[in-house]
Amino acid sequence: MITLGGISVLFTLVLIFMYLLYVIKPIFESAKVDVTAKFVINEEYKVLATGVDELKEVAYSITEQGKINFYQLVDGDGHKAGEKILSQSLVADGESLTQLINVGQKQKLLIDSAGNVQLIVPSFTANFTSGKRVIIPSIRYPLGKEYLPIDENNATITKLSFAMDDEKAIFVAFTQDNRLIKTTLLAEDDFNYDTAYEVQYQEIDYGAKQVNDILVSSGLSMAFIRQNDQVAVFSLDDEAELKATIIPQLAQNKSTPNHITTMALLSGGSSILLGDDNGSVSQWFEVATDEGREFKEIRRFKVSDNEPVTAIYTEQYRKSFYTETPSGEMGMFYTTSEADLWRGNLHQGNVQALSIAPRADGLVVFSNNELTIFSVKNEHPEVTWQALWQEVWYESYPEPEFIWQSTSGSDDFEAKFSLVPISFGTIKAASYAMMFAVPIALTAAIYTAYFMTPGMRRKVKPTIEMMEALPTVILGFLAGLWLAPIIEIYLPAICLLLVFIPSSVFITAFSWHRLPRKYKTLVPETWAPIILIPAILLAAYAAFALSPVLELHLFGGDVRQYITNDLGISFDQRNALVVGIAMGFAVIPTIFSMAEDAIFSVPRHLTSGSLALGATQWQTLIKVVLLTASPGIFSAVMMGLGRAVGETMIVLMATGNTPILDWSIFQGMRTLAANIAVEMPESEVGSSHYRILFLAAFVLFVFTFVVNTLAEFVRQRLREKYSSL
Repeated sequence: MITLGGISVLFTLVLIFMYLLYVIKPIFESAKVDVTAKFVINEEYKVLATGVDELKEVAYSITEQGKINFYQLVDGDGHKAGEKILSQSLVADGESLTQLINVGQKQKLLIDSAGNVQLIVPSFTANFTSGKRVIIPSIRYPLGKEYLPIDENNATITKLSFAMDDEKAIFVAFTQDNRLIKTTLLAEDDFNYDTAYEVQYQEIDYGAKQVNDILVSSGLSMAFIRQNDQVAVFSLDDEAELKATIIPQLAQNKSTPNHITTMALLSGGSSILLGDDNGSVSQWFEVATDEGREFKEIRRFKVSDNEPVTAIYTEQYRKSFYTETPSGEMGMFYTTSEADLWRGNLHQGNVQALSIAPRADGLVVFSNNELTIFSVKNEHPEVTWQALWQEVWYESYPEPEFIWQSTSGSDDFEAKFSLVPISFGTIKAASYAMMFAVPIALTAAIYTAYFMTPGMRRKVKPTIEMMEALPTVILGFLAGLWLAPIIEIYLPAICLLLVFIPSSVFITAFSWHRLPRKYKTLVPETWAPIILIPAILLAAYAAFALSPVLELHLFGGDVRQYITNDLGISFDQRNALVVGIAMGFAVIPTIFSMAEDAIFSVPRHLTSGSLALGATQWQTLIKVVLLTASPGIFSAVMMGLGRAVGETMIVLMATGNTPILDWSIFQGMRTLAANIAVEMPESEVGSSHYRILFLAAFVLFVFTFVVNTLAEFVRQRLREKYSSL
């Protein structure tokens, strides 16, 4: 039965190991792009834009004639796949489109031959008829169907960009008469179909005679203006003035400089991507420097060996982007993880229009009168070994850092999945707990097993072992709500206790040793150790009584302010000191019980023989008992370490739960186990966040497995070495 139980435990561990690998495996799989459908579409005019609904059942194209055509991609509702189901004109009779600007994945800004500007959004509604889903396409006009007044002088617009939120819409344009203008539409209420708005015109002093590209950030804060190889960044506040200028050094050899060919804004609008004629894409964003906030090149992606980058397509909600070269070579990349996800050719010849599906799980390509639908399997682009275990330079951060921040209330949030801070927090919490628990538990075990009388041992040992049954949630609750405020208020007293308690023990023991024998006999030997209790209580009272005096004279009356302001050390009420004491208190019974059994189990003939040969009790303890019991003592310490590493509730409740890299005893931490407990209920099943939490569990599993294996190896060596005693 014992053998069968051991085998079943090992089998269960293997199953857990395999299940963790099964959940983790998808985050390290390569991206895949496959053709799912291809249709011949005989458009009479050039296609300027395309798109698809979220379910990839209806696609559309916008032609330079000014028509939007919707196509059924799957059979259903009386339509065959590839059939045109709706066509609608977007311009007045006799007019055509001269420009079409894609604003994100959905909004399209149209400029016709008469200079009229209009914003449209192809929209899709799902209806269920007779138990079947039917996608109904339509057109929305967020700013109304009327002409949008971009330039008060009615000049022809050569370049234009746009962004809007619920209350404001901003246009930045370059006109044929070489003016850079900013037009703001202020809604009286939130924008809707019939919203009335106030128009504000502003001309920006730029002084250029040509503009290649204009981009407006989604947050309406900045406009990026490219003139050849220089990108100027303008603030879109009330006074638009030059904030910074990006002048990329795109070539090491200045005699053959490379040139910018295209640019795009990454999701969120904080980063700008610049493609050049050497086949590279660089990412730039603002970072804090000694001279203020400046744009810097953060990372670079090599897209092609000998072709320029002709287009960059960015996803709407993630930091992924696609690149295109003249030969049709395409690449898929992710900025945060610096991942080169996929390379390939999606088409032959030039692409007329390409669009990323709203859920980033597909592509729509118009090329050579063919509409091609691709499925994209790229669920976890933000996860690489580099992003998990190395420093990463996140948007707006001054330098690369280890950061764990998995969620945010913003759609354009850049997920930060570094496992280093929470792995460090696990080691930090376990270290401080062991520093508190090991000396107390081992010395208590030695005294109980070797020096204590049998009668008292029968009472003390079960009492300490009962402490192990105390729920850790209770310990965490007491540590967070009772112990942490006490330590914060009486921090000098905690430091004094480290001196007063050992001193009181030694003074009491020395005084007892010097007492005449007639007084010692008055106290039964069983009760002699209890004499220490009043001495320890008196030492503790003295430490807390002297704490305010010490704080007043040495720290100006506020030790926390002294630590924070004078020493420059951050102080959290729920910190590593609190966790070390609370978790150490939980670990003490485990170490004590196993170590005490190991010491007590040392054969009596060994100690008797040592004493008979003239060794003192201390010599026998050090040279015989502890060496013989060392395998068991070592196992006890390692079991305590395993308990500390896997502890969840105490760390969760007794610390600030902040994933930081700092050994300071006055700051908190976040451990792997606590992180899993906090975030697993909120994570979406199958998401990167969900799978990385399983990866954290796998790391914890591997760590404890390795530590226990090494501990068993050391224990066996100790047993072989001292078994001959």
